[in-house]
Amino acid sequence: MPHSPEEKKRAITRLRRIRGQAEALERAIEADCECGPLLQQIVAMRGATNGLIAEVLEGHLRVTFGRGDDPAKRGIDVDGEIDGVMRIFRTYLK
Repeated sequence: MPHSPEEKKRAITRLRRIRGQAEALERAIEADCECGPLLQQIVAMRGATNGLIAEVLEGHLRVTFGRGDDPAKRGIDVDGEIDGVMRIFRTYLK
């Protein structure tokens, strides 16, 4: 779950975008749109959903594992490690 007001706002914005894409997809199906454009809309929705997953996961990791300035984690670049995990995860979602 997004924790800060900025994270919550970004998540809600993404959700609204996904909802708009779903509504457009529904209208296209009702209008007997061709498969190519339908597939493009579905892929766009998947990309938006994957972006939301990545944002929520990153927030979760940062809250769960804390920040790198925690004295108990001296010598460990927590922020750098989380950044690395998120780079790999975002690559996987593409």
